Amino acid sequence: MVEKIFVTYNDVHKLCQEAAPKIVEDFKPQLMIAIGGGGYVPARILRSFLKQPGSPNIPIQAIGLSLYETLPNDSVVEEPGTKVTRTQWLDLSSLGEMGNLVGKRVLIVDEVDDTRTTLEYAVKELEKDVEIARQKFGGEKTEFSIFVLHNKDKTKKGTLPHDMFEKGRYHAARTVGDVWICYPWEAVDIDEHDRLGAEQKTSGNVNAK
Repeated sequence: MVEKIFVTYNDVHKLCQEAAPKIVEDFKPQLMIAIGGGGYVPARILRSFLKQPGSPNIPIQAIGLSLYETLPNDSVVEEPGTKVTRTQWLDLSSLGEMGNLVGKRVLIVDEVDDTRTTLEYAVKELEKDVEIARQKFGGEKTEFSIFVLHNKDKTKKGTLPHDMFEKGRYHAARTVGDVWICYPWEAVDIDEHDRLGAEQKTSGNVNAK
């Protein structure tokens, strides 16, 4: 039986609060890009803790990426997809134009680093689009960083640039085993979800480090 971890909204809030100082120290993001739909809530919470006195709030953009995989009809186990499809990309009307991302420090936010397929796609496509703009407008290279609530300790299918890890531009609030993580925004019965989360904490069966 696949082990499940129940994460509450309070858990998400505290993980973001805990991670923020290190993100500020290592990266000081100027723009956040949330990967929908799991990155929306963490990005908004994280922004409150990243804000520095006297500075404006960090803008948040959103991109939508879906992973598709054909599964047996009787499958009850959460399975990651293998093919990434864009469902939403950057709002250039809000940004003005892609050139406004050139030379910026951009933090990509998602809820979980599972197979790393989605994150690889996001980083590669964003780097490609911004590099085209940089060649057109000139300027410094854009730096990308990543924040996830949970990184699953497992063999990854996707890859990320090595310097993300070498230069402290990859941040995971928690590393967990290869478990099924139940986030609160996916819950149909939030009271039952929170009850199971509290029960898990009481038993000490959280499987996170």
